[in-house]
Amino acid sequence: MNSPSTPDFPECPDELRAAALHWLSETRVNAKVQGVLALSASWQSRKTRLSPSDALAAARALPGRPERPELVSPLQVGHRSMRTVEGRAALIHALAHIEFNAINLALDAIWRFPGMPDQYYADWLQVATEEAIHFSLLSAHLLTQGFCYGDFPAHNSLWDMAEKTQGDILARIALVPRTLEARGLDASPPVRAKLAQAGDLAAAAILDIILRDEIGHVATGNRWYRWLCDARGLDPVVTYASLAVEYKAPVMRGPFNFEARRAAGFSDLELTALKQ
Repeated sequence: MNSPSTPDFPECPDELRAAALHWLSETRVNAKVQGVLALSASWQSRKTRLSPSDALAAARALPGRPERPELVSPLQVGHRSMRTVEGRAALIHALAHIEFNAINLALDAIWRFPGMPDQYYADWLQVATEEAIHFSLLSAHLLTQGFCYGDFPAHNSLWDMAEKTQGDILARIALVPRTLEARGLDASPPVRAKLAQAGDLAAAAILDIILRDEIGHVATGNRWYRWLCDARGLDPVVTYASLAVEYKAPVMRGPFNFEARRAAGFSDLELTALKQ
């Protein structure tokens, strides 16, 4: 891979939200990942400015994605047996695809919604950066199994919800990071256990990193969801229930990782509602 400080692809804008749209539109996997890392480094060194109120428009269909993997219905993604190398690779591939989608989701949260506080954009850039690192770890591990990203079919459920909520930042934050991505907090421990039991300790270690960081990502979603509810004079619990019905969010089913969800900022009232 190219160094994040010397990316080998077209120059991107020097404004954060425009740059996020630029990399969201990028179809090449390596270019997108390295572009996000380079953008993060530029932001940290204050070489990238922020214009939170600029009106931006996408010049092409979003998100930019490679020709492969083939996107299919979730029902068409086959069962992954842990007894074979290919089965374990298919599971790693599915995780890598989630992280690739998560990069796009964080970039979309930056460019699409103007007029938020500066910290909002900095927070989602941090999320995008960590998702890019997660994807890099998983795709590199996939190569050790004899496969690469794109070799297995994948589904598009995460981005489907992003499209449904593109007109309202409150719905987006409520139903993507706090709902769909929060499911990763519940799913990660059993998936980690399966990989470890199959002898793939390297993959298990990557999932430890991902779970640690994803708690922070969901916490970012919780923080901005409550900020938006306060700004609109809305009750967070009542509003979430309403949004879940309006946008047909998937019904949350256990088992739940209550420890991780509590660490990510879900209130006792919200956790009790999950139990019920």
